[in-house]
Amino acid sequence: MAGKADRAAATETALVWERPERGTRGPAPERSREQLTEAAIGLADAGGLAAVSVRQVARELGTGPASLYRYVAGRDDLVDLMVDTATGEIDLDAELTGDPVTDLVALATRTQRVHLRHPWLLEVPPEALRVGPRGLDYLEFALRALEPVAGLTGPGKLEAVAVLNALVAMLSGVEIRARRSPTGRQAAQAAYLGAVAGRGGHPLLAAALAGGAADGAHLGAGDATRAGAGFERVVRRVLAGLLAPDPPAPPVR
Repeated sequence: MAGKADRAAATETALVWERPERGTRGPAPERSREQLTEAAIGLADAGGLAAVSVRQVARELGTGPASLYRYVAGRDDLVDLMVDTATGEIDLDAELTGDPVTDLVALATRTQRVHLRHPWLLEVPPEALRVGPRGLDYLEFALRALEPVAGLTGPGKLEAVAVLNALVAMLSGVEIRARRSPTGRQAAQAAYLGAVAGRGGHPLLAAALAGGAADGAHLGAGDATRAGAGFERVVRRVLAGLLAPDPPAPPVR
């Protein structure tokens, strides 16, 4: 009895990648994890991550929810499969130039395109080490791009990739929200900002706006070319600072 309970607990805690495609018992499979994942992504693309459940996926596939538990243990498995499939849309066949900043900016740009195609990715709860087979390929590519950086330890490289991913997610969210905002509201916000800056109480803000910072502040508002240039500029600056050699320690007095 205890052995059976232990095996059941191990199955519940094992990630979907560590379990077979389906159980060995029961009738021949009618579905596949790939079909489940495709249906779940379709639901999320249309209605956000909240639209995804085992029941809704079963309805999309024209079957009962109970039958899907032969392929996934629950919603967490579905989300893991969805995230990994979306990650597989990032092109990892690009040749590396040998310049880590240039290569990672290019990777960030390709990653952002996937976020913009699948906004629900930004709704996935942050979870340390949430990575599947395609995510591992992505991580390996990013670490290969970082190989030329002298003096950066393995943990330091992983930290750099984590910062890059967080930055891409944040800037993608800004652009997605800018695209969804009504044009009239954007115009009203811009007018308010300009009016407040022009009253003289915020001279540094007024100077920054006069220098063109307002265009880059939204990193997504306006035409795609300008938004893309703003995204790449910010990512490049962050990476350049992140990968720069540590300054020498101050002398001991």
